[in-house]
Amino acid sequence: MSIKAGIIGGAGYTAGELIRLLIHHPEVEIQFIHSSSQAGRRITDIHEGLIGDMDTVFSGELPSNARKDWGIDALFLCSAHGDSRKFMESNDIPETLKIIDLSTDFRKRENAEGFIYGLPELNRSSIQQAKRVANPGCFATAIQLALLPLAYEHLLRSEIHVHAVTGSTGAGVQASGTSHFSWRDNNLSVYKAFNHQHLKEINETIGQLQPRYKSAINFIPVRGNFTRGIFATVYTECGLPIHEIMNLYTHFYADQPFTFVTDRELDLKQVINTNKCLLYLEKHDRKLLIVSIIDNLLKGASGQAVQNFNLMFGLDEKTGLNLKPTAF
Repeated sequence: MSIKAGIIGGAGYTAGELIRLLIHHPEVEIQFIHSSSQAGRRITDIHEGLIGDMDTVFSGELPSNARKDWGIDALFLCSAHGDSRKFMESNDIPETLKIIDLSTDFRKRENAEGFIYGLPELNRSSIQQAKRVANPGCFATAIQLALLPLAYEHLLRSEIHVHAVTGSTGAGVQASGTSHFSWRDNNLSVYKAFNHQHLKEINETIGQLQPRYKSAINFIPVRGNFTRGIFATVYTECGLPIHEIMNLYTHFYADQPFTFVTDRELDLKQVINTNKCLLYLEKHDRKLLIVSIIDNLLKGASGQAVQNFNLMFGLDEKTGLNLKPTAF
């Protein structure tokens, strides 16, 4: 029996990737894709990569509240930041409905309202029991996966420095002065240095694993001149030799189906179009360098949302996510 799913906010990049994953997911049947801005238009008018895969239109109406279950088992919220909370407050949500939110609205513990933070490598057992999951941010995913093993062993002893470059899709589908091709191509720029919004969820996670860590996480986000992916370099002081650190990371992620530690230097194309995070470690005197790479639209958004969906419904975590990187 198929699991019936609906999508709210279906016109953006993350929604497009989510639809692509769900229409090929063997256990899912999409019941509706809602978009207030594109209601009545064909899905493929907006997500042209889905031509030949589906022939439906965006819904402008939600299922009638007269149907207590809305006719679905799962709801994905791909709304703009701030709109997911408005949606939850203004609609009579069925008690049995499982919800995965891809916005920032419920990630912080103080605003969670029953949502579990959806980083499987951290909260797998809680996600398996959850009715509501807040999908992590893309930068937050890459950076946290670089640091979790150290925090788990209480090995973070000094400030952490992060330099992470993201593709233009991280800024969303709405065009802006810094996302136009003519500006972005052959260009780099720093934004939100030291105060990016994803720092809050990163600090909460570190505090969950290593409560006494109080040093700064110095995060410099960079706009890259490519469309998708995050390439993060993280460094901090660590007294352990590299072989012990490698063993620590390999052991920590041994049972994780999408996070892998490698001794080979990384490039971004190794993860594009996959739900993987790849980690590479180097030691320079007392400094430990961790390189972490993900596809921001997949492991950083829609792929991780499907991973969480699988956990919530008792499916194999990898179902519908057997994606291969591009060859070139």
